[in-house]
Amino acid sequence: MDLPRYSKEYIEGVQYFLDFAYSYGDHQGEEIQCPCAKCCNIHWTIRNVVYEHLICYGFVKGYTRWINHGEWEISVNVNCEMDDNVYSYDDIDGLLNDQFRNVAHAGGVYEGSNKDANKFYNLVDEASQELYPDCKGFSRLSFTIRLYLLKCLHGWSNASFTSLLELLKKEMPDLNIPISYNKSKSMVKNLGLDYEKIDACPNDCMLFRNDHKDDEYCHVCGSSRYIKYTEVDSDEVDSELESSKKGYRVPANNLSHFSLIPRLKRLFMCSKTADTLRWHDEERSKDGKLRHPADGKAWKDFDSLHSEFARDSRNLRLGLASDGFNPFRTMSISHSTWPVISMVYNLPPWMCMKPEYCMLSLLIPGSRSPGNDIDVYLQPLIEELNVLWESEVETYDASRDQTFQMQVALLWTISDFPAYAMLSGWSTKGKFACLCCNYGTNSRFLKHGRKMHYMDHRVFLPMDHPWGSNKRYFNGKTEFRPPPPLLKGTDVLNSL
Repeated sequence: MDLPRYSKEYIEGVQYFLDFAYSYGDHQGEEIQCPCAKCCNIHWTIRNVVYEHLICYGFVKGYTRWINHGEWEISVNVNCEMDDNVYSYDDIDGLLNDQFRNVAHAGGVYEGSNKDANKFYNLVDEASQELYPDCKGFSRLSFTIRLYLLKCLHGWSNASFTSLLELLKKEMPDLNIPISYNKSKSMVKNLGLDYEKIDACPNDCMLFRNDHKDDEYCHVCGSSRYIKYTEVDSDEVDSELESSKKGYRVPANNLSHFSLIPRLKRLFMCSKTADTLRWHDEERSKDGKLRHPADGKAWKDFDSLHSEFARDSRNLRLGLASDGFNPFRTMSISHSTWPVISMVYNLPPWMCMKPEYCMLSLLIPGSRSPGNDIDVYLQPLIEELNVLWESEVETYDASRDQTFQMQVALLWTISDFPAYAMLSGWSTKGKFACLCCNYGTNSRFLKHGRKMHYMDHRVFLPMDHPWGSNKRYFNGKTEFRPPPPLLKGTDVLNSL
C-alpha cells in the first residue's frame, strides 16, 4: 500500500484488495466504501470508481487492516503452527485499552476502599485467564465476548446460547467459560458494553419508566405503548403459534440509555488517565493565552461562582453534543437518529476530543426528528447529571490510591443551529431568532423577498466605534444603541 501508485506491484495489490472486498458478503455489482485518501471510507461507490480513486489518490493513511471490507471477520486458527502474534486477531488488551484507558497495563493494582474499583480490577484479572491450558489464541474474557458477539449478530435466543455453552462445557471440561447466558451477560455488563432500553410514547410524550414503567398507554395522549398486531384470518394457522405471536409485543418507540456515571468513575481507575484529568490545573501553561477551554471566560466565570467545585481539580467539566443523521445510505428512507454524546474537558487538548473519550449517553431512533420533545428523551441523562452535581459520587482515584467525592458539571452544549433550537426550546428562525437576545432580537421582514433579515448587528460594537456613524456602508442610518440585554438564568426559570 505504501509503494508508488504507478508501480506494477501496487496496481496488482489494488486488484487483490477489490477481489477481497467483493468476496466479503454479496457485493457483486454493488457499491462498497471507498478507502482512498479522498473518500476516507465515507462514500460508497462502484468497483470501477474505487479502482480509479485508489490509483489516483492512494489508500487513506493508517488503513492497514481492512475492517470496513471484511477483514475483521477473518477466523482465528488456534492450531496454526505459525507465530500466534501474527495470525491472532484477538485483541482483548486493545478492547480494555479503549474502554478503560490502559488500566490493564497500569503499573500495579491498587486495593482501594471503593467496591466498584475492586469489581473492575477483578474483571481485568479475568482477561489474563486462559481459555484452556496452554491456550494462546483466546483468553476466557475474549472468547466469551466473541461468542456473545455471534449471538447478537445472528439472533440466537438466550436458551440456545445457554445450550451451546452447556454443550461446550460438557464435551470439553477443561474449557474455562461461563455456564449460562446470564453469566456471560454479566461479564459483558461489567465491561460497560451494555445499555438500557426504555420504551417511549410513539408521539414523544413520555418515557415508560419509574412510576410509569408498567403502563401500557401514554398518560398524555393515550397512545398504545406497543405495536398492535393485525388478526390473521386463516384456519391453517396453528393456534399455539398465533397465541405466542399475539403475546410478543413490540414497543412502538424506544430510547437507548448508556449510563454515564460508571464510565466517568472508570476514568479514575487508571493511574495514567487519573493524572491527565488534573492536567488543566497542574500542568497547563497559565500565561493568558487561549490553548484550552480552561483558559476561556466561561470556565473561569464558573470557577468563580462555584469555588467549592473548583477547589478539587478532579471534578469533571463536560460538554454535550447532539445532532441527527440518517443511518441508511439512501435518502429515500425517512429516518432520523439522534445520538447524545458527552465529552470530558479536564483532559489535555490532544486527548479531550479523541473518539475514545467521547461517551455516547443516549441514542434516540425514530422516523422523524424529536423536535422540542427531545427534553423527554433527555430525562435519564439529566437525572444522572443532577446526581453528579448535587449528591456527588464516591470514586476511587488510582493515581492517589484514595476515594473522593466526584462532582460533575455540564458547562456547555455543542450543536448546529437547528439542534441548538431543539436543545434550548427557543426557535432559531423568525422574528426572535437569537437565543441570547431573545425578545430583544433586532430583525426586519423583507417585503419583496419575504424573509427575515438581521442587519442591526452594529449594536454589539463599542459606542465609540467609527462604524456606528457610518451610513454609507450599512443601512443609511447611524447606530448608537446599546446591545439588547442578555437573558438571565432566573428569567429562563420564570418563563418555564
